[in-house]
Amino acid sequence: MNPRKDVDAAEESSAERSDTRDDGVRQPAPPPTAGDPERIGHPLLAYRNQEFLDTPEARSLRILSEYLYPLSHFRKEKVQDTVVFFGSARTFEMGPNGRFYNDARELARRITEWSNNLPHAGRRFVVCSGGGPGIMEAANRGAQDAGGKTVGLNIGLPFEQRPNPFITPELCFEFHYFFMRKFWFAYLAKALVVFPGGFGTLDELMEILTLVQTQKLLKKMVVILYGSEFWKEILNFDALVRHGMIAPEDLNLFKFADDVGSAFHMLEEGLTKHWLETDRETPAIAKSRV
Repeated sequence: MNPRKDVDAAEESSAERSDTRDDGVRQPAPPPTAGDPERIGHPLLAYRNQEFLDTPEARSLRILSEYLYPLSHFRKEKVQDTVVFFGSARTFEMGPNGRFYNDARELARRITEWSNNLPHAGRRFVVCSGGGPGIMEAANRGAQDAGGKTVGLNIGLPFEQRPNPFITPELCFEFHYFFMRKFWFAYLAKALVVFPGGFGTLDELMEILTLVQTQKLLKKMVVILYGSEFWKEILNFDALVRHGMIAPEDLNLFKFADDVGSAFHMLEEGLTKHWLETDRETPAIAKSRV
């Protein structure tokens, strides 16, 4: 065995694969690509192996991706915090509850117009929705009417839930895990406007109220229940107090509104009081008490 001969052969092979400039100087060969014959038989890098990424063992990577991917976009787009709109996916502009669609659209337009004129380097109080149709579409549409960026946190469901066309493309996200979607709803929001809705709306409302009540979200949250007649029929908060299930002061965690003007005033007042001079971090993810 001749080591010198082996070295010469390797150098010759490398030379054959290198490029020669016009001046005759050879350039290093580019690294072999996935399609290069020299890669045949080599295992895929783990983070490029889709079969592995779809396995239960890689679940933690998928969860982490649904944290890091939105985070990178929020930073790039300078989204500091949000105003979240919840409500039914079945509320349509021309339907029997069309008033709520139009009110959500107008309220989102007004809050976006106001926030766009704030003297701040980042984007404050960006309208955010669940990304689907109905009230979610109305909120994103209103923000777009005002020329603002708007967030859609969509999730794959068997029906109803497809991203609406009014979401800012760079801020349109598709989630697999409900709890990661909930994280981004809760921890960037400085205000929550809840229009009439079904199980999903009730779920999001109760989760936010619980996090604020228990101070797991250590921040002042403006929570508005829009449409007092609906909410007082669906949820008997006074009965919860009467039966000792919540404290009387827990009723101060939210307010009712029945028109766009009143709701906008509550938002403007609360956001100005608690948040205009704070939160320099972008995005401003809420802290927890413990």
